[in-house]
Amino acid sequence: MTDAPALAVIGDRINPGFKSTRALLDANDLEGIQALAVRQVEAGAAALDVTIGPRAGEDPAFLVAVIRAIQAAVDVPLCFDYPDAAIQRVCLEAYDEARARGRKPIVNSLAETRWEMTELLRIRPFAAMLMASERLEGGAGRPNRTSAEIAGTAKRTALRLVRDHGLAPDDVIVDVTVSAVAADTTGLNRAALDAIRAIAADPELAGIHVSGGITNIGQQLPAKATDGSDLKVQLARAFLTLAIPLGLDTVLATPWHDLRPLPEQNPVLEAFRQIVSLSGADALRQVRKLYRPA
Repeated sequence: MTDAPALAVIGDRINPGFKSTRALLDANDLEGIQALAVRQVEAGAAALDVTIGPRAGEDPAFLVAVIRAIQAAVDVPLCFDYPDAAIQRVCLEAYDEARARGRKPIVNSLAETRWEMTELLRIRPFAAMLMASERLEGGAGRPNRTSAEIAGTAKRTALRLVRDHGLAPDDVIVDVTVSAVAADTTGLNRAALDAIRAIAADPELAGIHVSGGITNIGQQLPAKATDGSDLKVQLARAFLTLAIPLGLDTVLATPWHDLRPLPEQNPVLEAFRQIVSLSGADALRQVRKLYRPA
């Protein structure tokens, strides 16, 4: 297999969805959060995703303390993972660009349905992670289910950021959303892969980045595949094996996990190819084959 294109990893561990991180946050353990930040950067993270969950709205002072503690320990950009403009304002005002070697923060969860978040550009310039999983239609939010809907929303919103709000293409990251295979009966991962191909091939979108968060792809599945390998990591690698050649160049993931492409004969990769080609009960039956011996 030829070497895959370079993949920028945004470390996803500063998130109370991980039990160990939640324990650090519950204990106000800023030194522990700093150590977690350092571990991710040492493992290759180019930026760090940061969320402290609902506590951010209840205790903004603690959110500021977390941001400042992280920036005292590492010099990579931070990606603030909140769909709430008020919380993003706190994050952007606390962020010290000098501590990130002059690099902008990333506002994660901007969407066509939350376009008012572009007003945050008045605080400071930032890179934007666009959620292409939802669109504005008839004044209401609608979920995107097909590759055409995902790619169309990505193009429309990315070009608005560049043309109307002055972002450079390099500061736009489109998130296509990676779904848990155990619940994907409608071909959402297939649509995401097709959308990656369409976005990367569109000359009007040259220079923008395409991303997905892969930690939850194996959610609700057993830890081990039938061959004894780590099923969740293998599934993440299977998705990346298909997605990177199509144009995915950024990923939210745990940096110390193995994110290399899988070899072509890998059984999880072969099964995943089948899964993304199917829908409904057929897809779920194929998923079960990953962890149930024939």
